[in-house]
Amino acid sequence: MTTENPPLRTASPPETPAERADRNFVELLQGFRVAVTGVQVLFAFLLTVPFAPGFSRLAEDERRLFYVSLVGAAVASMFYIAPAAQHRVLFRKGMKETLVHRSNLYGVIGTLALAVSMTAATLLVLDYLFDGALPVVTAVLVAALALWLWFLEPLLRRTRNGG
Repeated sequence: MTTENPPLRTASPPETPAERADRNFVELLQGFRVAVTGVQVLFAFLLTVPFAPGFSRLAEDERRLFYVSLVGAAVASMFYIAPAAQHRVLFRKGMKETLVHRSNLYGVIGTLALAVSMTAATLLVLDYLFDGALPVVTAVLVAALALWLWFLEPLLRRTRNGG
């Protein structure tokens, strides 16, 4: 008994520019949903830190690290939320393609702000826990890993594929 395999589909059906913009926007928002949850948890945690006992004993440089982390998380949240908010304002105004391009840029900026926030928060906590170079070395590695995974590797792949 033989079974026939259905033919492999090699090409997507043609889509209009409006359909492509809709699909691209949905894909962007799906990607943002992954990141925004982490950003919101980090931001919420950072908002509670100044009210914890012992925060008043932080040195000036530790307060600056906290500032960078908190503001980075706030900025990342704003850039990840902006596309949905702008979509509401621009709804049915024929500007979806513009919104897709702007949202992509906002995603890159939000991801960069998240990397800064995570690196600063990591350095702040590790500096509290350990003396010596370990906190700085670890923070540099965290920043380098974010830079590689989120920016450099995809840009290299894009370049290799002619994009």
